[in-house]
Amino acid sequence: MVELTHDSRPIIGRGPPLGATFIALAALSIGLMVADQRYDQIGQIRALITAAAYPIQKAVDLPFRFWDWLSGSVADRSRLRQENLELTARLRLANLQLQRFALLEDENRRLRDMRAKTQGVAERVLVASILYVDLDPFRHRVLLDKGATDGVFKGQAVLDGEGIVGQVTKVNAATSEVILISDAEHAIPVQSNRSGVRTIAVGLGDSSKLSLPFVTVEADIREGDLLLSTGMGGVFPPGYPVAQVTQVRRAASATFALVEARPTAKLDRDREVLLVWFKPPVAAPEPAAADAQPPAAQPPPAPAPTRPAAQKPAADGAAARTTAPAGGARP
Repeated sequence: MVELTHDSRPIIGRGPPLGATFIALAALSIGLMVADQRYDQIGQIRALITAAAYPIQKAVDLPFRFWDWLSGSVADRSRLRQENLELTARLRLANLQLQRFALLEDENRRLRDMRAKTQGVAERVLVASILYVDLDPFRHRVLLDKGATDGVFKGQAVLDGEGIVGQVTKVNAATSEVILISDAEHAIPVQSNRSGVRTIAVGLGDSSKLSLPFVTVEADIREGDLLLSTGMGGVFPPGYPVAQVTQVRRAASATFALVEARPTAKLDRDREVLLVWFKPPVAAPEPAAADAQPPAAQPPPAPAPTRPAAQKPAADGAAARTTAPAGGARP
């Protein structure tokens, strides 16, 4: 049986004295520093110890590096997601602004084109936007955002940059209704730019087609002829494009030819139109017939008839009665 002995001496007093230990360690340190300074063997030993301790350092540092990588990855993912959302919103806004700028550029180009083409046609023009389009396929009417407060009047001509659109039929305070030239109830006098033949273009209820029902088979009308407004009636300005002939069919037994034309105005695509004011042409007065012909010779006056002497007193009495004063006084 093993017996445990009890040592009652203090723990500090059991080993060598502390002073001697300190002196020994200090001497060892000084010796190592001197050897490291004078000899290269200590550096090799240090390198070996460092190489042996490197895996331990990596193993100790690995959890901390992994934690930093994980937290950084999560933070980077959230930051990238937030930046992606912000960039996506900015890209959408930029696309909307770009589309708006493209629309404004296109609108500006159309307005400049319309103003340039109507500069010599009208004295005053007013740009109007189309607010509403009649959905009835046979009623080609549109509603404009200009009315009586802007000077719009009934029967006013409406144009775009390519041709005649129609005319105003109703005028309200802030809006006005326009009938298009393609409406089945509309007709406009036109003239061929090539041959000068005058006729009437009638709407068919189709925005891409007009009819010329009063063209005889002998009339000089061909496909491709440009039809211009004549200005008759004072509604539309003269010489402005209306349509272009697309089809001419003549039958030997018919009196009138079948002629169709395509409107030059963009009736189904216009977003803005022009209301125009112009002075209709005034015909020069013809010279009077009396100024054109020399005065006819006047016949000589006939001699005065002689009265019988017996009737002289009666005639004198009648003259005295007719020259009596109006007051009724007797002579």
